[in-house]
Amino acid sequence: MGRLANLTRGIIKENPVLVLVLGTCPTLAVSTQAMNAVGMGIAATAVLVCSNMAISLLRNVIPDKVRIPCYIVLIAGFVTIVQMIVEAFAYSLYEALGIYLPLIVVNCIILGRAEMYANKNTVANSALDGIGMGIGFTLTLLVMASIREIFGNGTWFGISLPVLSQNNISVLTMAPGGFIIFGCLIALVNKITKGKAIRKSDFGCAGCPSAEACGKLSCQTGGDGK
Repeated sequence: MGRLANLTRGIIKENPVLVLVLGTCPTLAVSTQAMNAVGMGIAATAVLVCSNMAISLLRNVIPDKVRIPCYIVLIAGFVTIVQMIVEAFAYSLYEALGIYLPLIVVNCIILGRAEMYANKNTVANSALDGIGMGIGFTLTLLVMASIREIFGNGTWFGISLPVLSQNNISVLTMAPGGFIIFGCLIALVNKITKGKAIRKSDFGCAGCPSAEACGKLSCQTGGDGK
């Protein structure tokens, strides 16, 4: 796969939120304000790129049996650094993101890319993969947050919008509204790609962090374990 394709596949074809359906919790939680969405996206992208590069660099050193704990330790270190930087230079954003900033440690997107890509590829390609997935994550957050903020609050990046500020749909800023917009965006991506954004065969036990625990039964039996 060319480097350009490696960089861009996270935007649509393998969008981590709308196609792989990872990182759903922070996506729904912080997508009520566009500014918060951009902040979370940048923070997650920084952690994703750094952890991908570090894991790729150390992939031949980390013992296979303890690779997941090692990945989590590395990711936690980068999250702590990003959290301290945000607290020091963007305190209002730090307060707005709240618990979801440190919870980047357990974001499925980051651990998933570490296991499925970074530990099998070069540092340069892992960095590009992290940037691409981070861009896809950030754009998804921004689109969701823009829709919810514009029509739910009548503002965008905190700027009041004429007409909409007096005629907003407040349910969009609540959990049900988040799920509605999330579902609509997934349907839109599915329509654009004609349901072929990613093939089922692209995933297998080799890239699954839980493959050893499940004994690969779900993969062999079509997912029902029977």
